[in-house]
Amino acid sequence: MLIFNNVALRRANRLLLEQASFLIHPSQKVGISGPNGCGKSSLLALIRGELTPDAGTFTKPDAWQIAYVAQENIDSDISALDYVIAGDTELIQIKTALVQAEQIDDGDAVARLHAQLETIDGYSAESRAARLLDGLGFAFTELQTAITKFSGGWRMRLNLAQALMCRSDLLLLDEPTNHLDLDAVIWLEDWLRNYQGTLLLISHDREFLDAVVESVLYIDQQKIALYKGGYSACERQRAEHLAQQQAVYIRQQQTIDHIQKFVNRFRAQATKARQAQSRLKALERMELIAPAFVDSPFKFAFNTPEKLPNPLLSLDNVKVGYDTQVILEKLNFTLAPGERIGLLGPNGAGKSTLIRLLAGEILPQSGVINPSPHLKIAYFAQHQLDQLRFDQSPIWHLSKQHPDFTEQKLRSMLGGFGFIGDRVFDPVAPFSGGEKARLVLALLVYSNPNLLLLDEPTNHLDLAMRLALSTALQDYAGTVVLVSHDRHLLRLCVDRLLLVHNGIVQEFAGDLDAYPAWLTNFRNKANELSSSKISSTINRKNQRRQEAEHRKQLQPLRTRFKDLETQLEQLQIKHQELQQQLSDPVMYEPINKEKLLQQMAVQQALDQEIVAVETLWLEVGEALEQASNIG
Repeated sequence: MLIFNNVALRRANRLLLEQASFLIHPSQKVGISGPNGCGKSSLLALIRGELTPDAGTFTKPDAWQIAYVAQENIDSDISALDYVIAGDTELIQIKTALVQAEQIDDGDAVARLHAQLETIDGYSAESRAARLLDGLGFAFTELQTAITKFSGGWRMRLNLAQALMCRSDLLLLDEPTNHLDLDAVIWLEDWLRNYQGTLLLISHDREFLDAVVESVLYIDQQKIALYKGGYSACERQRAEHLAQQQAVYIRQQQTIDHIQKFVNRFRAQATKARQAQSRLKALERMELIAPAFVDSPFKFAFNTPEKLPNPLLSLDNVKVGYDTQVILEKLNFTLAPGERIGLLGPNGAGKSTLIRLLAGEILPQSGVINPSPHLKIAYFAQHQLDQLRFDQSPIWHLSKQHPDFTEQKLRSMLGGFGFIGDRVFDPVAPFSGGEKARLVLALLVYSNPNLLLLDEPTNHLDLAMRLALSTALQDYAGTVVLVSHDRHLLRLCVDRLLLVHNGIVQEFAGDLDAYPAWLTNFRNKANELSSSKISSTINRKNQRRQEAEHRKQLQPLRTRFKDLETQLEQLQIKHQELQQQLSDPVMYEPINKEKLLQQMAVQQALDQEIVAVETLWLEVGEALEQASNIG
């Protein structure tokens, strides 16, 4: 198990954890939550051995195999499939040893290593890796694609697949859903539920946590608490604890105020001085209970749009795609004021393409888009984070949008997004992904749009910011079109679901809870051909490899058979030579009697040796034939 005993942890001069004591048992699935910057990722770094406690002790089983998602952006020419297979470190070690054993012709080692491969199910490695890639959204045709051909987000999916490929005792995942769409999140959720090892999962997706984990570690104000249940249960228990803490805090403040008034009143009186000093010391010894800050630090709201034309936008038989490729066609719908639309659909179906079409980033291949002259669009997508001026500050960005606003008003607006004090003047470059996303959202909110297009807006946002965003969206008077893998956000902010599938957009027949079943059915149908191709290709490769490996296993028998055959041929040649000598009449003359007896003795020994070698040669030949038939 993982044992934390009074652990304190610092990064630079900042205290992240103190007096952290808890146990994580084998096969336990634990979520890790808390505000951004509280130390969640540092806790995983401590478990990986990249950090050491500043106080206290942390122990873990030495024999445990730990898997985690590499954060670096891989750059290699190897195929996606081979990269994922490399996550099975034991498989790679056995294969490396097997190559070495074959090079030195060590038959015993070769046989032993093949047995180990069989034990760890090594022959199915390609099939396992292919299933992981399929679940994470990779097409069958991409399995042999070089890693360099994939974008950064898809390379992070490859890193995740490689971590899942490892047959680990402990799996550490830090925001694994950030680069996934809803389909892949649902698949990963199911995979993690069936994972047999110990899981520590950092996530700001409450439905994902609720579905996967059985307890939650919550980090806040250098303290860590372990709550039973998923995130929703953690939230309820924490709210109850904070309410109790707040009540105790209020009572304590009343006691402190009473003592302080007594001290101030009687400190100068000789008759009461000793009592005053005694109470002052008691006041100093009293452990101050921190006030419970239960409110989100983020508070903002959309202004009512200046105009809400009806319709805002209409599409008439629109076709859209890239170059000559058609992604969506027969698009016929209108966007009315106040609509809340969520887009569902399999990976690659065209959800982001539709958002980009509505945003005006791409033009239709045919058909007509009719925007209202009063349409004002705000569009959020991950690539827009890179369009920020990294050398400039949050207040600079907002002032460019609102040049007439005072500095105080700009600071107030940014404060609702967590940019307070001198932080508003800091350059954007060193900001975290969450901070950059909050700044882009601030610019969108205060652009006063009447159509809001959001493509995965919650990536890198913590739970407090997600709550603030969902609250603001519920009160927003304009129209929202949303793509998100955060089902909680979809539930709170969407009242109409559109399905993007097979090149068209249509109403989704069920609610959000019905989508996983629809997706499973779609996957089963769509993947029948792909699965058949994968199985056929992999089975052929496995068959060829197993045949080659079987031939290598037979090599020691073949070598022995050939050696005996050569030895038998040499003995028979000697026997023929001896027969020629004994057929010479001269050998039977009295003078050669002693020599004759010697030659006859040699012949007898040679006959016995030939019989022995021939018998062994026949036995080895029979064993070789039987082994070949088994193969």
